[in-house]
Amino acid sequence: MAEQALWTRARLGRCGPALDLLTARFDKHVYAPHAHEEFTIGVCVDGSEVIDYRGGHIRTGPGSIVVLAPGEMHTGGPGNATDGYAYRALYAAPTLLTDGVFTDGLPHFREPLIDDPELAAAILRTHTDLRCCPDPLEAESRLPWLLTALARRHSASRPVSDVIPGADRVAVVVRDRLADELLDPPSLASLAADLGLSRYQLLRAFRTTMGIPPYAWLAQYRVTRARRLLDTGLRPAEVAAMVGFADQAHLTRWFRRVLGVTPAAYRNSVQDGGWRVD
Repeated sequence: MAEQALWTRARLGRCGPALDLLTARFDKHVYAPHAHEEFTIGVCVDGSEVIDYRGGHIRTGPGSIVVLAPGEMHTGGPGNATDGYAYRALYAAPTLLTDGVFTDGLPHFREPLIDDPELAAAILRTHTDLRCCPDPLEAESRLPWLLTALARRHSASRPVSDVIPGADRVAVVVRDRLADELLDPPSLASLAADLGLSRYQLLRAFRTTMGIPPYAWLAQYRVTRARRLLDTGLRPAEVAAMVGFADQAHLTRWFRRVLGVTPAAYRNSVQDGGWRVD
């Protein structure tokens, strides 16, 4: 097993705080005792790791979630002499876990090892997507929502109400702002502050009303705009910048997801007088 540790930095919204993502695979590496300022949230994807934490030992296996609190000393190393261990982790500021729960301090996780296959799969999907394309609005839409779910399900803190008064109005305001500023969308944190809401409340109101999170709505809106521009004969690379995608690959990922075909294939088909999805 080749040893490697790959770091990616995602930004939570335009000019927002950074959040680090780690993809690690080790054969024999043993971490020295250390602590982080953030919550460490990891999911084991292969092998087994043993972590010394709070005077005991945590043994991970594929699919297990580990949550380590800020400031808590811990180590990490292979669970046995042959298999090594691989995991994905993110390092989240404490405020990202407090938005959707009642707490006077940090959410407390009595058990650092969590068995929640649905949440583990969601963490891995989000980690993979943001590592490949750390779009600020996507990161801000997905990570706080995901981390709030972790705190609501598994911490000792009580969840806040999911009922958001005026959710329809909130969603329309957010939708219109995103459409008006698609080249440089505002952060969800700033939109929430303007509306007198927390970011979790804004996300809840938008998802309840629109059925999808803000980044997905904006991506689909951009695809619609891109399609009109491709109809005029513009190239995908030109169109990507004109509608706010990070690059042509970002446009292609969403265009195919929404329309089932790449932008280049769509453009060529339209110019040929018709197109189909094979």
